[in-house]
Parts: sequence; C-alpha cells; structure tokens
Amino acid sequence: MGDNWPETNPGDTLPPGRSARPLDDIDRRILDVLTRDARISVRTLAERVHVSRSNAHARLDRLIGDGVITGFRAEIDPRKAGLDTSAHIALSIEQNSWRTVAAALRQVPYVVHIALLSGDHDALLLVRAPDNATLRHLVLDRVQRIEGVRHTRTWLCFEEYDANGAHWA
Repeated sequence: MGDNWPETNPGDTLPPGRSARPLDDIDRRILDVLTRDARISVRTLAERVHVSRSNAHARLDRLIGDGVITGFRAEIDPRKAGLDTSAHIALSIEQNSWRTVAAALRQVPYVVHIALLSGDHDALLLVRAPDNATLRHLVLDRVQRIEGVRHTRTWLCFEEYDANGAHWA
C-alpha cells in the first residue's frame, strides 16, 4: 500500500471544512489499487483488497459519492502522443490578478497542470508540447501576453518519471 493517503480511523470526526468521511485502511487500499489500474473489475478489486465484492462495490460507490474519486482517466505517454517537449514554467504575476491569470491559463493549449504557489513565484505550469518551437510560441506569445503576468522562467525537462517510477522520456 502506498503512503499517499492520510491516516484516519473510522471513528474520527470530520475536521472543520472537510466534506467527506475519513478514509480507513480498506478505502486507502482501494484508492491505491485504482490509482494503478482504474480499469480493474470490482471482483478483482475486492480480491486485491481482501473484501467481499458487495463491500468493494459499496465502498467504491461511497468514494465516488463523497467526491473522493472524481473520475477515471486514461494515462497517456506524452512522447508516444507526440508531446516530445516538457517544461515547467514559473510565473510572477501582479498582486490580486491570480483569478484572471488562472482563468486565462486554463485556456492555453498544452498546459496540463497549474499550481498557484507561495514563495518566489506565484504559479507553476507543467506544459507538454510537440516541440521546442511550439513551447517557445506558447511562452512568448500566449503566457507572457496574459494580462497580469509580470515575467516567466522556463525549465525544460530532460527526463520524467511518474510517482511509481515509470520512465516517460
């Protein structure tokens, strides 16, 4: 089992602002299994987490209903999908412009992740583009022209690994 899920006990009360029930060990095992293979059958899921099929099905429905599981997606190998250039782009933005900047960034093609930060930079993007020319256009003609963006700093990724150690580039 991975260490990605917070420790809780079934009898724990919800902390202020939390809208879902705490996760127990079985819930965390279900999430670990689904993170590795979301196409798994409920029967196989039940076998892997050592519960009955009906228990696995009920827990899966609850995790979806509580919003813990928000969807099931295909994982794409960026290089095999023609996205050979990956980069992280840090942005410094004008104070109080983060809402409009974030909305504009969601419209920029090839941006796969946006994080608003504290510290030296205000936002960090993960971009996967077909090539360096596309990346250059994206940074200079799209991102830097967004109202509220003061400046950017770009780091090219030479190699990438997912959280499980799979090599992408």
